[in-house]
Amino acid sequence: MILLQAGADLSLFAKVGAGLSATIAAAAAGFSIGRIGTSAIESIARQPEAAGDIRANMIVSAALIEGLAFFCHCCLFVDCISIGVCRQLAPAIIKVEQKSICLS
Repeated sequence: MILLQAGADLSLFAKVGAGLSATIAAAAAGFSIGRIGTSAIESIARQPEAAGDIRANMIVSAALIEGLAFFCHCCLFVDCISIGVCRQLAPAIIKVEQKSICLS
């Protein structure tokens, strides 16, 4: 709620810019994960005895990049709500969260 109030005074261009930058960051994250996979496969092909270490480092790196992409998607969703694009979707999500809280 605080994020929505803070974003309420921004102009439309600032909000669109924030959404665009989150989209670019998510696309860069996808490209980076593909690059990590390619490099790991090439490294394992060159040095098969180091496959375990290379695979572990690849998974950790991909997980960190995926976390960044998830954060970008969350920021983009909050940005869409503050613009008003997702105003019809937000009440449905809040109802689902309230039901899940009541059930637990």
